[in-house]
Amino acid sequence: MDLQMPGLSGIDAIARIRSEFPDARIIVLTTYSGDSQAIGALRAGARAYLLKAHVHKELPEIIRAVYAGQKRIPPEVAAEVAEHLADESLTSREIDVLRLIAAGNANKQIADQLSIGEASVKSHVASILSKLGANDRAHAVTLGLKRGIIDLEIP
Repeated sequence: MDLQMPGLSGIDAIARIRSEFPDARIIVLTTYSGDSQAIGALRAGARAYLLKAHVHKELPEIIRAVYAGQKRIPPEVAAEVAEHLADESLTSREIDVLRLIAAGNANKQIADQLSIGEASVKSHVASILSKLGANDRAHAVTLGLKRGIIDLEIP
């Protein structure tokens, strides 16, 4: 399963498949090493998370391991997960705000799009910066992309 698909995210697809077929053994093949994507995929029911750069040398072993009932994630993804394990997660509203920041919106525009007050947007931005350990809005977007919390929407 790839995570970036048109129409339905890979994480949502995994959850749907597993709800209908609980014994399905799904392996994620992706270029995204961010902890948020990996955690989301594993929580949705994926049994393994494999970076596309490693497919040629690791796929047969991963398939055998998953078939045997094991779970697998590459060391670099495990390190990302471990590094951010104790971090406080962004709320769904904060993720919405971060996506709108990434799209180039100012606080007033974000407030209008989410039908909330500008003071609420400022509060969400402060919380996002604190939770991500970001210096400013641009840094928060960069960290959100790196960790897989948000992605760039390509039309």
